[in-house]
Amino acid sequence: MKRQFFLSALGFLFVYDSLAEPPMEVEESGPGNWSYAFSTATYLVRNDREYVNPTFTADRNWLHLEGRYNYEALKTGSLWLGYNFSFGEKLTLEATPMVGGVFGDITGFAPGYTLSLTCWKLELFTQGEYFIDAAHSEGNFFYTWSELSLVPVDWFRFGIVVDRTKAFGSELDIRRGPLIGVKYKKIDFTTYWLDPGSSNSAFVFSVTLNF
Repeated sequence: MKRQFFLSALGFLFVYDSLAEPPMEVEESGPGNWSYAFSTATYLVRNDREYVNPTFTADRNWLHLEGRYNYEALKTGSLWLGYNFSFGEKLTLEATPMVGGVFGDITGFAPGYTLSLTCWKLELFTQGEYFIDAAHSEGNFFYTWSELSLVPVDWFRFGIVVDRTKAFGSELDIRRGPLIGVKYKKIDFTTYWLDPGSSNSAFVFSVTLNF
């Protein structure tokens, strides 16, 4: 396996407000007030090919737009439309249900979601989708990426990640491992080690720029 190191990226945060209160739409913040994030994740997979997974998101109030490549499968892109909402204070959550179109080596559509739950110094982030293959129903599958992190200080976190994907092309459907992340101003850098010690282990280096 080639050994090359990269900048990778993926990031953004979520917020959740009191369980006693009903869900509310994200507040209107004035015309033209968009927020963007560009992330790229580099996968170094043992006994398999390396690849890069870029993602771009744009958000304005409730509206969420997203584009991905090499996410559902290699040589495959997807475009997404979602609805942002949040609630909670001590226990905070931000969620975005989405629907997307997938095209490339596999083609179809997918309902999906991103969700973040924060309490004290603990953060749970999960992202998933159910891909529906346009050609064959046996090509349908559920994908998820979930992280549980402890954040002792604002700029540092560590925890565990669980991934279920077809992008690796390996026999293992589900991978787990540790994660370590640091933040500097508007840049997040996170390193993941999936299935450490196995013949199909992978390092993932992720970098996210928020602007």
